[in-house]
Amino acid sequence: MRTKAVCRPFFRILAPTLTSLLLLVAGPSTLFADEFKTPAISAVHVEWRAVLDQLRSEFSSQPSVASGFAFSGQRRVPGSDPRSTPALVQLNAVTSPIFTGIGRSPVPVLLPFDTAAFLEARSNGVPASVILARYQADFRSADLFEAGQAGYDAMFSLEPGAGDGMPQRTFAKPVEVQITGSILTYDINDPLGGKGEPVKALAAQFPDLRRFIREGYVRYAFTRFGVPYVVSIQCLDSAPRERRLACREAYPVAERFLKALRIAGGQPSRARRDMASAVVERPTEWSAEFSYRPVGDIIASSGYRKQGGRADLTAYSQIRFPIQKTPAFVRSQSFGKRDKSEQPNGSYPWRDNFCESRSFEVGQCPAAFGHQGEDIRPGACPGNNEEDHCDPKQQAVLAVRDGVVIRSLTQQAAILQINSSTEHIRFRYMHMSPSSMDADGVLNGRHVEEGEKIGVVSNYLDHPNGTTRHLHFDVQVFTRDGWLWVSPYVTLVSAYERLIHGRGREIGPEMAASPAVAHALPEDVVHPDMQEGGEN
Repeated sequence: MRTKAVCRPFFRILAPTLTSLLLLVAGPSTLFADEFKTPAISAVHVEWRAVLDQLRSEFSSQPSVASGFAFSGQRRVPGSDPRSTPALVQLNAVTSPIFTGIGRSPVPVLLPFDTAAFLEARSNGVPASVILARYQADFRSADLFEAGQAGYDAMFSLEPGAGDGMPQRTFAKPVEVQITGSILTYDINDPLGGKGEPVKALAAQFPDLRRFIREGYVRYAFTRFGVPYVVSIQCLDSAPRERRLACREAYPVAERFLKALRIAGGQPSRARRDMASAVVERPTEWSAEFSYRPVGDIIASSGYRKQGGRADLTAYSQIRFPIQKTPAFVRSQSFGKRDKSEQPNGSYPWRDNFCESRSFEVGQCPAAFGHQGEDIRPGACPGNNEEDHCDPKQQAVLAVRDGVVIRSLTQQAAILQINSSTEHIRFRYMHMSPSSMDADGVLNGRHVEEGEKIGVVSNYLDHPNGTTRHLHFDVQVFTRDGWLWVSPYVTLVSAYERLIHGRGREIGPEMAASPAVAHALPEDVVHPDMQEGGEN
């Protein structure tokens, strides 16, 4: 039986006695030089009384339906007792066959779904297939709906030509719209946060709504019932193309979605507390081999417009390392040839490559553009015996936590989302074979367990201008600006230390890596100077 490599609870703080012991042994200058911290997370208070008032208002247009809902006790909503909110219990019972698990959400679930009209039509014998099309503002059935202890996430699509009154668009594919509502938000240092412009057509319905384009998405952020919500569509701020959605073509789709939002479910839960940042516990034994360069120390001049990296000491989650076998190496794929002072890519020390030069927007990078994650290369097979079953071209990639997959057919990226009482976080994997993931059912809504295989380290663009064989891994956290990329470097260092049961040594610029700690990669996959062909 497989056991999980990571202990719970999520983060544990160094005990004072252990801290004192390490201070005596290592000295104050080394103990705190590279200590890792947990993220600071804020929890919101949900205004459930206002939810019930709004729900009763939405049902007022269908008196025959409203009469069957128990709104009479709405002024007594302690929040922790579901029995005190019978109208919400009834609502969840109605919508859960369509949106599975909707009652798990501790925040009101807003969706483009008119529950009152749905119930009225159903009572009049209208077929369910017709009802869904009619009362979801012409959006097709949810591509994804997932609710958990932190909130909910949903994704809907609008087909080309669907929707009365919608302007003609050039983009020929369905437009995917995402919405997230969360009781938790990550308090990151965000110099670009909180900006945007109002949308006059929606001002009455969403007084604090702001629209802005960030990190490849047009986003509509607003607060309702004390809860932050963000609606977003991936797009480019450029001219429309048949295969490329321009943000200005996304605007009317998003605004149609927003106008159709209604309360579809959710249930009060116990009040949450803010979580302050704390010191992450790390192994007390030092690894004889594992070493890493400082956080944010990317290769010189490899950043966008020659800017540096991001010195972020946050371990955003306690994860299982994403590659099954050790050794593995976080090293640059695009700028390795410039790294004159280090061993080849298949060696320690690791080197941060978050914020290397790319054309992707990343608000956490000094120039606001850069590499959105870290490139990880697997090492050579650790053994040659038949029992090891290690194929250097088929090294397994694992789920880093229990979570749900967000991925559509043929997409080369798979996202693993964690939605728990203490986290609302996403991990994205890239450069695995899409056809293999399709065949294995690594698709929207699939629940996976920590340590479960979800792919292999690969290079699906295996041609002269393609990527080298590696895994791209990145981290996104939910903020009041939506899902934003943050540095995964410390999260990966911390995970690797737990996997090998040893603490890594930080190698400063003046220290050279010993040849004794180098691990050669198979010769056929070493291409340290190959560019990534526009991929991440």
